[in-house]
Amino acid sequence: VQLQASGGGLVQAGDSVLLSCSASGDTFDSYAIGWFRQAGENEREFLATISWGGGRADYAESVKGRFTISRDNTKNTAYLQMNNLKVEDTAVYYCAADMLDAGVEVGDYDHWGQGTQVTVSS
Repeated sequence: VQLQASGGGLVQAGDSVLLSCSASGDTFDSYAIGWFRQAGENEREFLATISWGGGRADYAESVKGRFTISRDNTKNTAYLQMNNLKVEDTAVYYCAADMLDAGVEVGDYDHWGQGTQVTVSS
């Protein structure tokens, strides 16, 4: 499966952004989807994951209550709704897919899309 993240940009603190992860090349609803981010030279950080059917979602504590993951299997697309953005949310955001359980580690995912930059200004 090939993934493409989009929807990033320059926003102000407190704004909301909806990121999309579009998939092609394989049966999208066979894959769990995860969202990660990487700020500068820091390690890639887990944010959220959703099971193949959308019935289970897990979040990192750092974004719980502000970010919401969802998916529309009819559109082969997953989403990350980000609310009340903070300057420290500035990063490149990536989506990833795996045919097994929705994991929370980078190594749990076999397929990665190119990231989309989100920059939050104060």
